[in-house]
Formats: sequence, structure tokens, C-alpha cells
Amino acid sequence: MEKNIRELLDVCPVIAAVKDSDSLEKGIHSDIPVIFVLFGDICSIEEIVERLKQAGKTVFVHLDLIQGLSSREVAVDFLKARTRADGIISTKINVINYASQKGLYTIFRVFLVDTKAYETLVKQKKQIHTDVLEILPGVMPRIIRRLSENFSVPVIASGLIMEKEDVIEGLKAGAAAISTTNIKVWEM
Repeated sequence: MEKNIRELLDVCPVIAAVKDSDSLEKGIHSDIPVIFVLFGDICSIEEIVERLKQAGKTVFVHLDLIQGLSSREVAVDFLKARTRADGIISTKINVINYASQKGLYTIFRVFLVDTKAYETLVKQKKQIHTDVLEILPGVMPRIIRRLSENFSVPVIASGLIMEKEDVIEGLKAGAAAISTTNIKVWEM
């Protein structure tokens, strides 16, 4: 990746998250330079990534969602050896830390369902060697603000992003970018 992640997110604060073949096609033909791949399997991920790379996209693969790949270090090795993915997304700290050691960009995805999940994340901050923190759901401006102040890495807000106002509020709260599968939001 020629630019660092912060620069890339500054240029394009909306990230296209593709969840199936239809959204993949729309993502390939969109003006959005960063794509999160949230689907596929061990047989198709190489082609999915290659098609996106040929379209000039920066590609992050959510390892936990690729069928046939486990959320383990060997999945990182497979992805690095067999694809041109720029980075990975995972909810597993050990996978994030291993991918970082292997030279891939990393996005640690966390579901903040309650205060306990928030407190656990803050306590684990020093153990997580990630380039970006992605929080779900992404429609929590106060939490986005707190995490943006508490973490030195960019924060991406995701989940339940349904309209332009959700993007604006997330960015105003301090999110570096907004990731969504909602194609209408990509086109805003």
C-alpha cells in the first residue's frame, strides 16, 4: 500500500464492505478506493481479491468470515502467500498481532455490546498491535469520541450505518472512516 492507512482514510472516509457477489461487482465499479471483503471461501478468496486489486482497490479481508479458513495464524500465512490483500480484519487479537508481524495492515474489529465489552477493550489496549480499530455498531458518537481519544490508531465505525447522517455523526465524533455494506451510503 503506497499511502499509510491514516492518509488513505483521510482521502476516503467511506469504506465499501462487500458481503456477496452483487456488492462485490458494485464495489469494483465504485469510486471508493478501500474495500472490506466480508464473504468468500478458501476456493474463491484469491479471485475476489485479485479482481479488486485489478480495479485498483486497497483490499482488507475479514479472515473470520472466510469459509474454510480458521481464525488462526495459518490463515494469515495462506492469505499472504496466495493473495495480494493489503490487510486483514479480525476479532482475534492473536491473529491481528501475527498478521502485523507478517507485514500486513491490520484492523481489529470489536463488538461493543455493553460497558463490560468497552472496559475490556480499553484494558487490552497494550496487547493489541493493530493499525486500525473498528467498532460495531457504528452509531455511537459518544463511544466513538472516547475511543478516538483513548487509542492512538484510527477508529472506523461500522454496523447499522443506514443513512448520510450516520456517516456525518460518526466522522464528527472522531471516526477516521465509516465502513458499510449499504450501497446507498457508498453513493452519497
